[in-house]
Amino acid sequence: MFKNAYIPYGGYYSSPFCKWMGSLANVNSIELGAATSKRWFASRDLDPAIIDYLYLGVSVGQKSIFYGAPWAAAMMGAVQAPGQNITQACATATTAVFNAALAVEAGGFETTYCLLADRTSNAPHTIWPNPDGPGGEVIAENWNMDNIAADPATGKDMLTTAENVAREHGFTREQADELTLHRYEQYAEALVDERAFQKRYMFPLAVPVSRKETRLVEADEGVMSTSAEGLARLRTVQPDGIHTFGAQTHPADGNAGLIVTTRERARDLSTDSRLAVQVVAYGHARTKPAHMPMAPASAAQRALEQAGVTLDQIKTVKNHSPFIANDLHLAKALGLDAETFNNYGTSLVFGHPQGPTLARLLIEAIEETALKGGGYALVTGCAAGDSAAALVVKVG
Repeated sequence: MFKNAYIPYGGYYSSPFCKWMGSLANVNSIELGAATSKRWFASRDLDPAIIDYLYLGVSVGQKSIFYGAPWAAAMMGAVQAPGQNITQACATATTAVFNAALAVEAGGFETTYCLLADRTSNAPHTIWPNPDGPGGEVIAENWNMDNIAADPATGKDMLTTAENVAREHGFTREQADELTLHRYEQYAEALVDERAFQKRYMFPLAVPVSRKETRLVEADEGVMSTSAEGLARLRTVQPDGIHTFGAQTHPADGNAGLIVTTRERARDLSTDSRLAVQVVAYGHARTKPAHMPMAPASAAQRALEQAGVTLDQIKTVKNHSPFIANDLHLAKALGLDAETFNNYGTSLVFGHPQGPTLARLLIEAIEETALKGGGYALVTGCAAGDSAAALVVKVG
């Protein structure tokens, strides 16, 4: 349990998430993340020189990733800040915040910055020479598609892990469609009053079009119009499964940033001096092979135990849901009403750029909890390798 690691209220942003092969398909995610962070710091009249250390969360390699975090810091204007790359697939953001909180808690740094930036579009192809192969054939991998298609530890693709959980727990196609539709209805609440909820935290992207022109992207791209009738017409991807293309997320691109600092500095940096966000506890888990959607519940339980709070003390719950089975299982395992969490939407709806995904969920959880008058929030989500990571934070 942390005592002195805080996120300033308003000390964060998430960009809109853009559909795969859309507006961000040809932009280096590290360069775009650094440029967006630089603009966001300027919009808050903050000097990037306050950053002592930068954690760059990135799961899909980009050109010059070897220089990663210090390169991003330099592009932001934080030329004094060293840093490191962090990658844990979908749980990259929660683990980056955990590492930042550890460093602040230990007194190593006063103010850290977590920059989460990924582009699933145009994922790189890595080729390793294989001189012993027949005809000198190379060993190759697509960073995105090949790793979604198979976990090397089990040989199973990610959808299969979700269908395994659905079969084991008796989840039905009807349950999947009903909850999926509800998730889209929750997302619609974030668009009310000209996107009032999203505008509490969302910061636009300036996407280069040419050397002289940029285009602002101010809202999510790729959210599909969804209805009960439309979902019912879709076939399941696996013949004996419950998931259609409507009941799973879509790959996306985007970035997000969060400041993690001391209680005293957080008070100074908060947009509302009455509010700050304490990072309370972190939990991790790994479930049995090829059952990835079961891991978030175990990680959440561990985080709650570390925090010393019970589920009935939690005001807001957010769960990364690449498949609707993730939400169905979390509800069953924790004894929750599935319709009461993931308010204002989730990654099932607005897409999954991997590194920034749980950062956006954390930021939305903070804002939702603030609207409720403060209290504890729980954010959890699965990651590759049948694992998961969760955070408990306190807004107050």
